[in-house]
Amino acid sequence: MLFLGIDLGSSSIKLSVFDPEKGATIGAVSVPDFEMPINAPKFGWAEQDPESWWQYVKDGIKQLGTKSDIDLKKIAGIGIAYQMHGLVLTDENLNPVRSSIIWCDSRAAIIGDEIYNKMGAENSQRQILGSPGNFTASKLKWVKDNQPEIFAKAKYMMLPGDFIAAKLSGVAQISTSGLSEAALWNFSEGKLATEILSQMGLSSEIVPEIVSNFGIQATIHSAIAQELGVNPDAKITYRGGDQPNNALSLNVLKPGEIATTAGTSAVVYAVSDQDAYDKQNRINTFLHVNSTEIEKRNGVMVCINGSGILYQWLRKIMSVDRSELIAYEKLNAEAAKVAAGSEGLRFYPFGNGVERIFNNKNATSGIQNLNFNIHQSSHLVRAACEGIVFAMNYGFDVMKEVGVSGKVVRAGNSNLFLSPVFREIFTNTTQTTLELYNTSGAEGAARGAAYGLGYYNSLKEAFSGLQCLDRIEPNKILTSQYQDLYQEWKNHIKIEQ
Repeated sequence: MLFLGIDLGSSSIKLSVFDPEKGATIGAVSVPDFEMPINAPKFGWAEQDPESWWQYVKDGIKQLGTKSDIDLKKIAGIGIAYQMHGLVLTDENLNPVRSSIIWCDSRAAIIGDEIYNKMGAENSQRQILGSPGNFTASKLKWVKDNQPEIFAKAKYMMLPGDFIAAKLSGVAQISTSGLSEAALWNFSEGKLATEILSQMGLSSEIVPEIVSNFGIQATIHSAIAQELGVNPDAKITYRGGDQPNNALSLNVLKPGEIATTAGTSAVVYAVSDQDAYDKQNRINTFLHVNSTEIEKRNGVMVCINGSGILYQWLRKIMSVDRSELIAYEKLNAEAAKVAAGSEGLRFYPFGNGVERIFNNKNATSGIQNLNFNIHQSSHLVRAACEGIVFAMNYGFDVMKEVGVSGKVVRAGNSNLFLSPVFREIFTNTTQTTLELYNTSGAEGAARGAAYGLGYYNSLKEAFSGLQCLDRIEPNKILTSQYQDLYQEWKNHIKIEQ
C-alpha cells in the first residue's frame, strides 16, 4: 500500500510517493523542469492557467510510474496541498472558465475593504476573524462585477487544490479549512459564512460540496486511473492549503508550535486553540487541518509575498545567459562572502503585490544605500536574505501583540532554509531556536493521505518517523547585532497612504 502526495505551488508542482511500511518517501519528482510563469495582465494582477497545473500533475504521476520501485497500482490514497487563496472557476464539466486569480493578485483588495467596512469591523472579525481582504471571496466578487459574462458560465468556485482533486475524481468539493482560507468560514458558528456571500451578492450555490480535510472524500475517476496507470480504487483522503500542510508536514499540530517556510512567499504559521485575530488585520487566522468540533486548532499566519520570488529574480538578473541560470547554491555561497549588515545595503522585499502586514497596502520595495564603489553581487544577495527575514520578523512582532509566540520554530530543509546564511539571520533576528526536518510538503500530503484513509490511527503515529536534521540556537552576540540591523531596517519602511 502506497500513498501519493501532490504539492501544487506557484513555481512548481512536487509529487512524492510514500511507503508507510518503510516510513519514507520512495520516489519524488518536481514538474515542470522550469519555473512556472505567473502572468500579470495588469499591474498588481497575478494569474496562472489551471489546465497547465493539471497537465503537469499528470506528467508528474506518469514520471513516478517510470521509477522501478513504484507500482502506481498500489496507491491507496492521495493527499493534495496547494497554493492558498487562489480562485478557480469552472463550468459544470469542471472546465475552467478563466485563468486562476492566484494568491498574490491584488486587484480585489479594495472589494474586501468595502465589505469589511459595510459589515463593520466587530461583526466581520467575529465571523471570519478578520477582513475578507484580498482572499478568494473578494476575487470571486471581482469576477462577478467586472466579468459578468464569464461569471455566468461558472458553476463552481474552488481553490487550486480542489480543482486538482476535481480533475482526479470528477467531483467538485472544498474543505472546511479551504473555506477559511477563502474568508468564507464562520468561526463563531462553525459553518459556511453565508453573510459574507450575501454582502457580496453571491449565491451559496457556487460553493461545491463541503468536506473535512481528512477522510475518504472521493474516488479517482476510472478514466483518469486508466490514463495514469493508477489504482482505480485510489481515494482522495486529504487536502490542505500549502501553509497548513507545511505545518502538518513538520508535525506542528499543537497550540504553541510554530512552522515556517520560505518558498515563493515567506510564512510564519503558529497553531493556537484560540480564535486569535489582529484588529488591524495584519495577520490572518485559518482553520488548521486537524481542527475538530471537539478540539479547536487554528493557524495564525504571517505572510510576506516577496521571498523565494525575490531570490528567483536575483538569479535571473545575475545570470549572463538566461538559458543557463546561476544555481541557487551559488547564490547561497555569494551571501556567505559578506558580513552581517551587507555593508549598509538594505533590501525591502515588497515587490510582489500588496502586503497583509501593511493592511493590504503597497510598501516601497527595492534597494537602499547602494554604493557603486563598495557593493557587489554578494552584498545584494546577503541584503536580500536579511530583508526577507526582517520582514518575517516584523510579522512575528505582530503575532506577539495578539498573544501568539514561541521559542522553537520548525522548517523543512528546503528553499531558502538550505542557506546557512539565511538560517543564521532567521535564528538571531527572531531570537528563536530553528529545527530543520527532512520532509517536504508533498511528503506531508502523502502522510496526511495515509492518516485520512485510516492506515494510521493518529497523526502522532503518522509523523512518528519524522527526523530532525539540525537544531540551530541563537548566538547572543549575533542576536544583538541583528536586532540593531532590524530596527534600522524597520525605521525606513515606507507604506503608501
